[in-house]
Amino acid sequence: MARPASVACLSGLEDKATCHTGQDANGAYYAIAVPKHWNRSLVVHAHGGPDLGDGSDPERSLGDLGRWQVMVDQGYAWAGSSYRRGGYGTRMGATDTENLRRLFVEEFGRPKRTYVHGQSWGGDVAAKVAEMYGGRGGPYDGALLTNGVLGGGSRGYDYRVDLRVVYQYYCDNLPRPSEPRYPLWQGLRPESTLTTAGLRVRLQECTGHESPPAERTALQQRNLDDILAVTRIPERTLESHLRFAVFTFRDIVHKRLGDRNPFSNWGVRYSGSHDDKALNAGVERFSADPTAVRDLSYDSDLTGRVEIPVLTLHAIDDPTAFIEHEAAYRDTLAGAHRDRHLVQTFTNEHEHSELSDSEYANSLTALDTWVRTGRKPTPRSIAASCAAFDRTYGTGCFYDPEFRPSPYASRVRPRPGGWSWPAMTAAQEKAWSRVEGVGIAP
Repeated sequence: MARPASVACLSGLEDKATCHTGQDANGAYYAIAVPKHWNRSLVVHAHGGPDLGDGSDPERSLGDLGRWQVMVDQGYAWAGSSYRRGGYGTRMGATDTENLRRLFVEEFGRPKRTYVHGQSWGGDVAAKVAEMYGGRGGPYDGALLTNGVLGGGSRGYDYRVDLRVVYQYYCDNLPRPSEPRYPLWQGLRPESTLTTAGLRVRLQECTGHESPPAERTALQQRNLDDILAVTRIPERTLESHLRFAVFTFRDIVHKRLGDRNPFSNWGVRYSGSHDDKALNAGVERFSADPTAVRDLSYDSDLTGRVEIPVLTLHAIDDPTAFIEHEAAYRDTLAGAHRDRHLVQTFTNEHEHSELSDSEYANSLTALDTWVRTGRKPTPRSIAASCAAFDRTYGTGCFYDPEFRPSPYASRVRPRPGGWSWPAMTAAQEKAWSRVEGVGIAP
């Protein structure tokens, strides 16, 4: 395996760090930045997505370094893997993240402290890193999870399952009546050549979502109103959620689970439409293959068995990873009797992919102080410390230290048996680990 190559740093880091890229033994591209005034601590970053390309994307880790260069600006070395392939695989992402940490140590020496950070699906990956490699005496000192998809895979996508079937009930164009039929839990039939642009056309046909309200037909407006009311998905991210329920579901089902179905909507009663009785009578129903549920759960669900400090930062109006994911994670750690390791913070922001640099810097410092001193911060103390960073970055501090998210089931209709957390207990994980071929292959 080639050693990391020195490269020119991205704009904003040219005079502050040395930058390096490479590809690990499993084919995962990565990017590394080491500040010229390094504080001897490392942030290992887990990216979101998942991206759906076949191979590792060398641009992904570079783009993430650009987005989170505030961490390098604060004196932390930063390392991010693009993962060895595209497509779903939480444990794969966790393993590739840990492999990059080891590579960093070989090349640059052992840091005093190491933190794992993940945003979006990367929050799930980073939380999995904390569980797999963050035991007592392990290499990780803390975890920072921002806008994380922390409900795991077996329950965390149920609202997209609901979107998939509700959309088809009203729109009947995915597939169209003239096209081959397939069960909607597949997302999209494997042979389909539909593109994201084609999906956008169909969504526009049915709902007029890209048009001003005055230019929509009465049927388009009613379809849009019903879909949004039933699924509780924000209009501004309707298309992105539908893309996931089509293309990423196809990746999960066809490429990762051998065409087995991990999703169910039996026992779900849909409400909020102009005619709930007709909707519930006509919407497609299906039940999951228990082995597919097991494999998706083993790959992506969290047990809550953490031994290191975990700090979360989440926008209350996150339109992609709903704030109720934090309630699921809180209940997961409480169910494992590990919630003493958790501090959650919430902000009055409306974005998913990028939060305030002042808050990122503040959060990382709060986590580092917690690790170094053993004094657990509070949402109020973290909110109070942000102003000092905002004097440098000027991107705002939007904390609401009194906020507490409602239970996950208040936002996403639970399936029978899906009320308690964790979704996968440590005992289940241990038992399933003995099953040959369990989970999702890297």
